[in-house]
Amino acid sequence: MMETNTEPRFRIFDVLQSEDYEQIVFCQDQASGLKAIIAIHDTTLGPALGGLRMWNYESEQEALTDVLRLAKGMTYKNAAAGLNLGGGKAVIIGNAKTDKSEALFRAFGRYVQSLSGRYITAEDVNTTVADMDFIHMETDYVTGVSPAFGSSGNPSPVTAYGVYRGMKAAAKWKFGTDSLAGKTVAVQGVGNVAYNLCRHLHEEGAHLIVTDINEEALKRAEADFGATVVKPDEIYAVECDIFAPCALGAVINDKTIPQLKAQIVAGAANNQLAEDRHGDVLDENGILYAPDFVINAGGVINVADELEGYNRERAMKKVELIYDNMMRVFEIAERDGVPTHVAADKMAEERIHMMSRSRSQFLKVEKSILGRR
Repeated sequence: MMETNTEPRFRIFDVLQSEDYEQIVFCQDQASGLKAIIAIHDTTLGPALGGLRMWNYESEQEALTDVLRLAKGMTYKNAAAGLNLGGGKAVIIGNAKTDKSEALFRAFGRYVQSLSGRYITAEDVNTTVADMDFIHMETDYVTGVSPAFGSSGNPSPVTAYGVYRGMKAAAKWKFGTDSLAGKTVAVQGVGNVAYNLCRHLHEEGAHLIVTDINEEALKRAEADFGATVVKPDEIYAVECDIFAPCALGAVINDKTIPQLKAQIVAGAANNQLAEDRHGDVLDENGILYAPDFVINAGGVINVADELEGYNRERAMKKVELIYDNMMRVFEIAERDGVPTHVAADKMAEERIHMMSRSRSQFLKVEKSILGRR
């Protein structure tokens, strides 16, 4: 007798319908060893833009779950940033240290090309400019390529400037002035983005407290900015005005929130809230949270400008608007009586809904005209 598998199955269409995803593309190339997934969440605002990450996932389902989560996140990030772009993401299943090759990325590029511009790829975790150059050999629907191809170069300084602008907006809302002179900012992680953020803060006259697992990065911040150095597990409890998570995600959690003495949380890290409810707890504790996907959008704004033929001055003017976007989030939170992480989602959803209605009305008119012919 044939055994019956009673384990619950992962129903792909149920998942797509529950979050209104548009498309999944499974990419396979035996010659190069490519196994990749492209997820397109929403193209209401325009083609889906989102990076390509390479990760040695334990299972295909884990890869699928990750790419779907990331694609939806890009829809909200691009919408909140005011970009005429939808959300998508791609993952390659494999070991980035051993499995990379020109053939692998060119095969992926051919799949991107086959979507005729519905999805535009970019760098992400474990992919590089060199990888994007290989993809570019097969498609124009890629950003973050070498400067010779019109790239914007290293996005870290631009991302940092956007976080700095968003932090000033949060200060304006919380303290009544956007001046950071004399404010104490605790920065967790002093990598490329955070170092540039510290430079902006130092130039404005802020006092810096920093931590990192990289001793050289700490010495550099101490020497260049006069920063006070603390151990990694001490950064949460320091006396400060603003806590800036700029390293790992999920650092705002049940363990760390009771330690916080800051009045604002505003940093460059992705997925800062371990769970959505932690955003609620920050709000209940009177701590103003600058939602990560709004404040750290400088990088995606910068690479999106490449699609128009990169102009740094124009890109930086767009990044400056992160200040306005943050203020809009705070206004929605006050208007609707919700925490800021909920308000950020609302801001993105309102823009998508508005454009969806606008396009729907246009299509009705066009259909009516065609019907009279």
